[in-house]
Amino acid sequence: MKKLIGAMLACLLAGGLMAAETPDFNTDTGGLKSERGITDLGSEDNPAPLKNFRKDGDAYARQYMHQPPMIPHDTRNYEVDSKVNKCLACHSFKNAAAMKAPKISPTHFETRDGVTLGEVSPRRYFCLQCHVPQVDAKPLVDNTFKPVESLN
Repeated sequence: MKKLIGAMLACLLAGGLMAAETPDFNTDTGGLKSERGITDLGSEDNPAPLKNFRKDGDAYARQYMHQPPMIPHDTRNYEVDSKVNKCLACHSFKNAAAMKAPKISPTHFETRDGVTLGEVSPRRYFCLQCHVPQVDAKPLVDNTFKPVESLN
């Protein structure tokens, strides 16, 4: 029993020493780079400047089947919570024509079981889970994605 406890203590001590080693940031990463640069995870760097959102413009082309439409405008400070959804101020069936905005899809009024509701389904209420605003920014990584031919 004493040998077992001694072995466990030795393992804990060795593990503690390994964990206390200073990480070597000059190790080979296989060509991968962090978006944080060389900033240590334990410290904070100055945030990157905010990107320029497109002003209300034409819709973006879709790149694959069933892709949610991308948002061609800024959504910063849009309130979307369980009581308010700023997106619906323009995109609801009631307001879309007056606001010259696309109407929310009828699929957003259906439950998981296909039952049509009189209001937006709770599973489709938080728009920014699927629809994302686009900014004028250079890509973070190389991209070789090709859109579906039938959408060109």
